[in-house]
Amino acid sequence: MSASHPNTFPKLHNAAWPGVVGKGEGSEPAIPLDTMLDLTAAASVDGIKFDGVDLFLFAPHVDIDSSLDDLKVLAEKVRSRGLVIGSVVAPVWPPTGGGSAMDEGEGRTKFLEQVRKGCHIAKTLRELGVRPYGIVRIDTATGPGDWAADPKGNQAKIAETFKQAAVIARDHGERLAAEGEICWAGMHSWRTMVDLLERVGEPETVGFQADMAHTLLYTLGENAPEDRILPAGYDWQDPAVLDDALKTLTAALRPWTIDFHIAQNDATVFGSGSHDHTGRHCLATDPNGKLDIPHHAGFWMRDESGKVTKAFKHICWDGCMFPNEVMMNPKTWNDILSAMIAVRDAHGWQA
Repeated sequence: MSASHPNTFPKLHNAAWPGVVGKGEGSEPAIPLDTMLDLTAAASVDGIKFDGVDLFLFAPHVDIDSSLDDLKVLAEKVRSRGLVIGSVVAPVWPPTGGGSAMDEGEGRTKFLEQVRKGCHIAKTLRELGVRPYGIVRIDTATGPGDWAADPKGNQAKIAETFKQAAVIARDHGERLAAEGEICWAGMHSWRTMVDLLERVGEPETVGFQADMAHTLLYTLGENAPEDRILPAGYDWQDPAVLDDALKTLTAALRPWTIDFHIAQNDATVFGSGSHDHTGRHCLATDPNGKLDIPHHAGFWMRDESGKVTKAFKHICWDGCMFPNEVMMNPKTWNDILSAMIAVRDAHGWQA
């Protein structure tokens, strides 16, 4: 908070997982968690710093099977840098020990076990006093191609898995947020995402995580042409057309949104390492970015009457699959922090 930036909420977080996602397996090496924490803590704009980090519960950052002593060490690492922990990502995918939410057998069992472990870590970090807010992020851990073989039947299977996951989350005092991303079955379009959340029917426990980069592709109908909102052949020259599309999108998904990622996208898809092709995250200052970040963040952070919703206590920058050279540059994080501050100036509030 300062005279020129009076808002103190939502808190501003950086995601640590860009140091891991898309790395390894023939790609660049992972960036250690300590390094990501140091880069985050060092960023400063107008005397304002990041308030915290969101974490991926996967080694080498945070092992999903971490002991209490491991989590105490993690909490101290974060706390000693003047940061807190917000949302955490449960590694529900088969390559990380999980399973498909669409598989009624072993896949579901493994999926739910990873949710349980993720919720346990999240709860423990709360009890250690280093995690004052946030959710546990999930997806369906399977692709839309498999889902398309039986849309209604597979959507029902996923909904049942999510319902069982909701019970686990409630038992731990946690909430789950399903990440809207075109590479996940049953969540690959805005209509299928809304349908899934309605089928689960647990709005107090299971909500939506909106990422500005990923949700932009919803308007283009990527992986679901029938659900395209922007007109075919849209050339990005008329901002009013994009605004109208985002109004339609956010009217449907904002009531479910309990976690929010600030991000930029150039309206293309990308993937690296083992991560499937999905919305390309661009740097906040990328001239090819199609989003006016502070302006378009408001479509998610304000209701249809223009009132700030205060639906989440923190917002997080998400920028996966940048080259390590870019992520090791302090200017990258100052530019990102500057964009985050602009969002809070426009749509935040004072405690």
